[in-house]
Amino acid sequence: MILIFSAVVITLIIAAVVMVVASLISKKTCVDREKSSPFECGFDPHGSARIPFSLRFFLIAVIFLIFDVEITLLLPMVSVMGLSNIGPYLTTGLFFLLILLFGLYLEWHSGALDWSN
Repeated sequence: MILIFSAVVITLIIAAVVMVVASLISKKTCVDREKSSPFECGFDPHGSARIPFSLRFFLIAVIFLIFDVEITLLLPMVSVMGLSNIGPYLTTGLFFLLILLFGLYLEWHSGALDWSN
């Protein structure tokens, strides 16, 4: 037991020393204006490099990810239905689809899917 404890302590000490040495070596002492500015093919940037992106694009991307995860959860359910009792799988699948369709309706009703505005 003492051997395991001493091995763990030695490992933690070595890891801490390596992290401290890496932290000291990696510190940058010189801050260069050219290196901290955004790169645009050698030219000075015309505007801010940190322009905000469209919130509508972000909402559409999140909706896409939600429905992508939905497909990955529903497709295996279809293949498992033939191997087992269909009742619980059908109930779970329909409940899951109803929740997702309700969410899609709310997104549609709130105007998140309308790109014309």
